[in-house]
Amino acid sequence: MTRLALVTWTAREPSGGNTFNRELVDALRAGGADVTIRAVPGEWPTAAPADRAVLAAELAAARARDETVLVDAIVACGAPAEVGAAVAAGTTVAVLLHMLPSDVAGLAVAERQRRAAAEAAALRAASVVICPSSAAAEDLVRRYGVRAHVAAPGTRPVPPAAGTRPPAPPAVGTRPPAPPELMALANLVPGKDQVTLVRALAQVRDLAWTARLVGATGVDPAYTAVVRGEIAAAGLTDRVTLTGAKVGAALEAEWARTDLLVLSSRSETFGLVVLEALAHGVPAVVPAGTGAVEALASGSVGAGGLSGRAPDGAVPPGRAVATDPAEPPGRAVPPGDPDALAATFREWLTSPPLRDAWAAAARERRGRLPGWDVTAAQVLAALAQPM
Repeated sequence: MTRLALVTWTAREPSGGNTFNRELVDALRAGGADVTIRAVPGEWPTAAPADRAVLAAELAAARARDETVLVDAIVACGAPAEVGAAVAAGTTVAVLLHMLPSDVAGLAVAERQRRAAAEAAALRAASVVICPSSAAAEDLVRRYGVRAHVAAPGTRPVPPAAGTRPPAPPAVGTRPPAPPELMALANLVPGKDQVTLVRALAQVRDLAWTARLVGATGVDPAYTAVVRGEIAAAGLTDRVTLTGAKVGAALEAEWARTDLLVLSSRSETFGLVVLEALAHGVPAVVPAGTGAVEALASGSVGAGGLSGRAPDGAVPPGRAVATDPAEPPGRAVPPGDPDALAATFREWLTSPPLRDAWAAAARERRGRLPGWDVTAAQVLAALAQPM
């Protein structure tokens, strides 16, 4: 039996990385692996020496139990010396890279450089690096010369979203349909760039729509205040709602009413919310040049879920992502560009055929998305082939 330990941290708010870890553990266990979860204390990736000592002890204990260790990159990249020492002592340490700590928006130059140096050392010292997309894998090669395996996120079966658009024109005398519902599912932090989203929405205020920003507002209160200020300044307080974080049934209720997901991030290694949108049959607008473009291609014809991977999950640099020849379930827009995002909104809002095509493409993808069992198999294949 495969014996694994997942070493992670305790995050205060929901995130795609936490979802990935939880679903991966469930899928590994369902496949027969013995997986334990160990959360180390600390404010990672800038944990105190005492917290790094706890990590070192966990890595040593895993070696004594003959466990292969999966370490969340937020932890590993904050403790390159501890990762290197564990590998040198004979522990197989695989880093699960959901994002690079140096990519957090708003960091001072010195702190960004410090984090980049630490993450380079940790990733080079690791036995294996596993990331969620070929875009992320290629980025690691460019930045640090580190070759990574890809384990793309999976999905669970979920109900299709009803949205707001009726399947046929309303009969004479009936209530007109509700305006289209846009959802941005991300914690309110600078890297998710909800400011650009609000500025784009301000440019289409003449059209009918409503938008919900679903995500934690307390991670960066100052940035949340900036977003609220942008909404007020644009006169959109009655049309743009900040709901706070939602999970479980409350989040499913948000998906049920959604017509379009908008991900306005400056960077994304994958963008699990895009895959969740497709699982609900909801199209998405994503940031171009990021891993979210790959997420939007999930389930495309000939891709086998996500294309561009070798059978073992490794991605050769430069491999392209295949897409369906028909209309895709959304569009990639340059990040940080409110004008381009607004133009996409205007086209989608004023063109019923385009809305229908995106929605049909998203619904068609639902049956071809990879499950978390595929992700687990890719992780196990990567562990069998240390770098």
